[in-house]
Amino acid sequence: MAFSGITLVTGAAGFMGRHLVEHLVERGVRVRATARPRKDTSFFDKLGVEFVPADLTEPEGLPALFEGGVDRVFHLGAVCNFSTPYDRLHPTNVHGVARITRLALDAGIKRFIHASSTSVYGPYRGHPFKEDDPREPCDEYGRSKRDGEDVVWQRVTQGLPAVVTRPCTVYGPGCTDGAGKAFSRPTSITAIPGSGKQLLANVRAEDVAAALEHLSHLEDAVGQTYNIVDGSRPALAQALRLAAEAFGTKPPRLHLPVPMVKAMAWVDGTLSALRGKVPDLEVDAVNYLYDDYVVDNTKLKETGFVCEYPDFEASIKQLGEAYLGTKESS
Repeated sequence: MAFSGITLVTGAAGFMGRHLVEHLVERGVRVRATARPRKDTSFFDKLGVEFVPADLTEPEGLPALFEGGVDRVFHLGAVCNFSTPYDRLHPTNVHGVARITRLALDAGIKRFIHASSTSVYGPYRGHPFKEDDPREPCDEYGRSKRDGEDVVWQRVTQGLPAVVTRPCTVYGPGCTDGAGKAFSRPTSITAIPGSGKQLLANVRAEDVAAALEHLSHLEDAVGQTYNIVDGSRPALAQALRLAAEAFGTKPPRLHLPVPMVKAMAWVDGTLSALRGKVPDLEVDAVNYLYDDYVVDNTKLKETGFVCEYPDFEASIKQLGEAYLGTKESS
């Protein structure tokens, strides 16, 4: 599938949105970026990208996004953390999906790529999550993403050429939300939850962007779901140690029972909420640390996609070198 019109990216000012916009611009794509209204649009100005402000919770401003010949949509617009209650997630993560998919269907776009999350699967069941596994989310964020997927599948029955993607823990340059921030910058995490042997599922932001764009070109991908994960499966203690060493902080050595870590996360979350911040380790994120969390990426690999950063350890070292280099030059 080739695209000659405008490619619309929602949530373009967010962590993943920025990486996707940069990826598309590097490939000569005409991009229209949208996110909530903001004063600073310098990121998009430097890239020569059109920025059209819009809020997914305010339907009157959304039709303008499709003016001028949009033929592809990457829908990344969402509230992406475990600290927000469902009643505040629903207007964006569910109703927002309904609005943008309705407009995309009416506009006759060629492809709609929806960014969901592996959190829709819920707690680990002893085997790597595959795309056809039951969706039994155990937290409000996961439930909001499951309900957003349901909206997309309903639109598919109405003719929307959509692809649903489920990235796992996304980390990389500029990450400030979600569990991935623990591996993307210096953090205040000082203890290892549980044994530290729990296996993790991670993926670098640049690889998510490339995977989304790759899938948008595949006719066979329409109506399908794809997990996005690098497949390296590092252990939790190893991942925290690598990140601490890479970013120049003290590696955590003390092991604490997961329930104790959860209690500490609750206290930190309460204090962070008073300061209007998202804590480094959120309470609902701790629930995923009781056991392994492994995600299967066979289906994505079978499309021919290859990660640029398949090795977590090498990727973290590169991130740390880039971070420390920027710090020294500033």
